[in-house]
Amino acid sequence: MRLDHVGLSVRDLDAASAWYCTAFGYAREVVLRVDPIDLDIVMLIHPVHGDRLELLHRPGSAPGLRAADPARAALSESFGHIAFDVADLDGTYDRVVGLGARAVFAPRPSPEPGVRMAFVADPEGNLVELLSRGGAA
Repeated sequence: MRLDHVGLSVRDLDAASAWYCTAFGYAREVVLRVDPIDLDIVMLIHPVHGDRLELLHRPGSAPGLRAADPARAALSESFGHIAFDVADLDGTYDRVVGLGARAVFAPRPSPEPGVRMAFVADPEGNLVELLSRGGAA
């Protein structure tokens, strides 16, 4: 068994899709419409790793948890953050902040031995962890 994808409900489907494609190298895999519930979906796939991120939008959606940092996110029994293992933590952090992410925690040692981490919030406020285990491409 493996995790197939993570679904993230967003306010602006086109802007979120463009940001994740630019920031993390995703490509649009498929665009879907579920008319009975007025739901639009963009499935993104990473062309090298095959990781998938599903972005969803329904008119009238409202922001849910928008925790300022991972400690506050852990106070809610729900979605907390998504994480990307990256080869160049410092460079990726600087690049995504330059693309409009909000800096949360600059690169630093993780509590997990041998791992470095950083946190940003995407342009819609969703927490994104960047980490380097040393083996990401």
